[in-house]
Amino acid sequence: MDIEQFRKAGYQAIDRICDYYYSLQNRPVVPQVEPGYLRKHITATSLPEEGEDFQIIADDYQKFILPGLTHWQHPSFFAYFPTACTFEGMLGDLYASSATNPGFNWLASPACTELETIVIDWAADLLGLASEFKNDSGIGGGVFQTTASDSVLVVVAAARSLYLSRHPQAKIEELVIYTTTQTHSVGAKAGIVYGIKVRAIPVNMEDGLALRASALRKAIEEDEAAGLRPFILIASVGTTSSGAIDCIPEIREVVKDHPDLWVHIDAAWAGVALACPETRETMFLDDINAFANSFCTNFHKCYVVFQWGLVNFDCSALWVRNRRHLTDALDITPAYLRTKHGDEGKVIDYRNWHLGLGRRFRSLKVWFVLRSYGAEGFRKYIRECITHNNTFASLIRASNRLQLVTEPSFALTVFRLVPPSRSVPAVSPADSGVDLSAISSSGITSEYDLEALNDLNKDYMSRLAARSDIMLTQTTLNGIYCIRFAVGAARTKDEHVRRAWEVVEEEAEKALEAWNATKA
Repeated sequence: MDIEQFRKAGYQAIDRICDYYYSLQNRPVVPQVEPGYLRKHITATSLPEEGEDFQIIADDYQKFILPGLTHWQHPSFFAYFPTACTFEGMLGDLYASSATNPGFNWLASPACTELETIVIDWAADLLGLASEFKNDSGIGGGVFQTTASDSVLVVVAAARSLYLSRHPQAKIEELVIYTTTQTHSVGAKAGIVYGIKVRAIPVNMEDGLALRASALRKAIEEDEAAGLRPFILIASVGTTSSGAIDCIPEIREVVKDHPDLWVHIDAAWAGVALACPETRETMFLDDINAFANSFCTNFHKCYVVFQWGLVNFDCSALWVRNRRHLTDALDITPAYLRTKHGDEGKVIDYRNWHLGLGRRFRSLKVWFVLRSYGAEGFRKYIRECITHNNTFASLIRASNRLQLVTEPSFALTVFRLVPPSRSVPAVSPADSGVDLSAISSSGITSEYDLEALNDLNKDYMSRLAARSDIMLTQTTLNGIYCIRFAVGAARTKDEHVRRAWEVVEEEAEKALEAWNATKA
């Protein structure tokens, strides 16, 4: 393809993308295909020997690939985490991919490194992070990673290196990573990757599924008595399943007695909500700024934030209080990567801030988005998502058969179906109508058979999952099977939330009819 052929194909691609977004609301959210559908269309068993006309390839995308896409940008997509893909972000990615720059050191492309140091400092200011976390502090700093999972793997490596430098007599088999039973699965995966023990500290419904000081102290005391060495805690500000926020002020007090415990704040989906000052007390920003070693949020999602952060996948932001803790753990600089500016310490070489060598020019799309929306436009979008979620939660509260399992968290509501004649209050300490003394540790009163109630909700979820006009996902909270409703698509309006409610109610009625039939 020459330049003029590229120009023509590029015009067509943009036109087709625009047509896609014009038609998006009328498409099914969930693709109407079965496993293996693509093999029936792409029948070639091996790569063609001769190149094909690009128009044929582009048309095959429309005919075969597009029908198999789940439309995360659809206004009725309420599953997993919101993905507010923006045109500004798409164009940023287009420009970035037009001049491939692996960005492993400053010299590889100065603009890649320097724009990242600027933009991620902008993002730190937007979220209210302390100046120590900014690159211009010269001590801490930020870096764009692929995902929050990569960020966790990086900080575990840094925390391990720091701990072993302070305690050279320690053995790898003595080290322990702390998570909770609600922490994202990457905590457990980090243990597999590094061959380190992981302890998931139980959290309770009565505490809003948040880690409390008493549970953390107990775990530390037990492990230290057994000769183990806890060296990092992955604390959550917005868990994946329910949006729970660990009690950061209490964790801060515990860490005063255990200063070797690195605290990483995983705010993958909720972190961008810090852009709105009214959320910062709830999210314990002052305490995070005072003592956390590292902080991560995603600009490519919210839900569990930057596609809640308005940036298309992938773009995860990691900040550390002391950048040397990263570079001491990850710096391997062979002769062919050395540069005069790097050796003189005048520039940041980001290859020493993450696991890989090369990296994408992610800061460009963030720069496009932040400049286009501005801080206030960014906040406006987040507030709209929270408002939409509050609308849905209020409808759940008013229902005689649907029930909140936890308090709504920003743009996430977790609920379940309960037969009306035996409805019980949502298990939330924030709800003044809840008698916590009547609730068991599982969050269900003894009046209920938990297994039967879970079976009811599994049937309910299967009915919702069978629909193509809406998409939600399920989770389990301390044995309670429930359903997650996550708002965040940029094109979601009040009408889509209310239509989602109608669908949720419609399928609830059908599930209860089937339930009652089995009881007759």
